[in-house]
Amino acid sequence: MARVRPARCYRKVERPWTRISRFSKKNFVKGVPPTKIRMFEFGQLRGDENYELKLVCLQPRQIRDIAIEAARVQIRKTLEKVLGNSGYRVIINKYPHQILREHKLANVAKADRFFQGMRLAFGKPIGRAIIVKRGDVIFTIKINQKFVELARKALKKAAYKIGCKTTIVERKLKDEIYKASQSADK
Repeated sequence: MARVRPARCYRKVERPWTRISRFSKKNFVKGVPPTKIRMFEFGQLRGDENYELKLVCLQPRQIRDIAIEAARVQIRKTLEKVLGNSGYRVIINKYPHQILREHKLANVAKADRFFQGMRLAFGKPIGRAIIVKRGDVIFTIKINQKFVELARKALKKAAYKIGCKTTIVERKLKDEIYKASQSADK
């Protein structure tokens, strides 16, 4: 299904007036669409991962969930070609809480017969988005030192899908802290 409006219509960060309540009469947004992101964490750690790479956003943006899903698929394909299903861990750090709305209008002659213009123009939900601020982390990859270049390549490919200025931040994990946190997870 084709998108009615391109992503540039929703990039600017605006916090619209939305409300989802437990009581249906107080809801402003009817029928919230589900998120398109399938997995927020994937990959399996082996225990020798000692590097952490993060994709950091450099400007405030609204990023649609379909763009995040496309970036996630790109990261997974790039890493699985070499590593298979284990040896790395990818985490999506944000959840798409923002609901995007669209007020559909007829673009034909004599459209005023069909619609009533901007009366009750709250709009219908068409998707979800993540609101990121400057310096927010979008993706985190934990990987072995041998494959840092591969993870950097995967994050760079994912950054093209997102559509905002990003940078990649690398950090070497201390072995003692990392092993302690890993044993606490089990």
